[in-house]
Amino acid sequence: MIRLFLSAPFSAKVGLVAISGYVLVALLAPWIAPYKETAIVGASYELWSDQFMLGTDNIGRDMLTRLIYGARNTIGIAFATVVLAFLIGGITGMLAAILGGWYDMLISRVVDILMAIPSLIFALLLLTIFGTSIPSLVMIIALLDSTRVFRIARSAAMNVVVMEFVEAARLRGEGMGWVIRKEVLPNITAPLLAEFGLRFCFVFLFIAALSFLGLGIQPPTADWGSMVRENATLINYNDITPLLPAAAIAGLTVAVNFVVDWMLHLSSGLRSDQP
Repeated sequence: MIRLFLSAPFSAKVGLVAISGYVLVALLAPWIAPYKETAIVGASYELWSDQFMLGTDNIGRDMLTRLIYGARNTIGIAFATVVLAFLIGGITGMLAAILGGWYDMLISRVVDILMAIPSLIFALLLLTIFGTSIPSLVMIIALLDSTRVFRIARSAAMNVVVMEFVEAARLRGEGMGWVIRKEVLPNITAPLLAEFGLRFCFVFLFIAALSFLGLGIQPPTADWGSMVRENATLINYNDITPLLPAAAIAGLTVAVNFVVDWMLHLSSGLRSDQP
């Protein structure tokens, strides 16, 4: 692992270090935040000071605390959503490639229908119907994003299931689960890992956008998207505080993309002379 990190290009190293920092902040939020997540500790929109390093928000909560807890909530929910999307889309995609026939046709047409509807509009509709609780948010976004994962998994698996070693496993009498775990999945791991990184970025930004619109993670839970909306009025007074959660969103997105670019390069089989 250390050797792989040292052989990575500079951009990937920066991305890995930044992602590690975000994860540490998310995991250690209760111990490093100066106040409780929802505690009102001052007046509204207090300026930066020794007591409040980044000031306070619209109802007097410490902005630094909200940023730290926002990392845990936003990143954690996005990660759980992507994992669920990959479980749904990856399994159905590999099954479609292996089974073919009517199953492939049926699932592919359902996926085509879901992908034909703009994701944001569809998500807003479903969240209005089923509510904006965190379980509903995770399930709805995971379902919508699983269609993209299905396409990638099916396409990659289609190139593997026609190989001779897969046919040999079938002739030996191996079950479908064994073929997926031992033959198909190991040979499509690289593109799926790269897609996981890209999908995380899209889901992360999607949740932030929904929170900005008021239909994502609901108050008083700290979330970077809703923090931008709640404190946007400060921009009129040349205060950059609302830009801090936006910068946190942008920073994580860029870091993940640096790592994804490196992973795509590794999976392509091309060699790099970069240090």
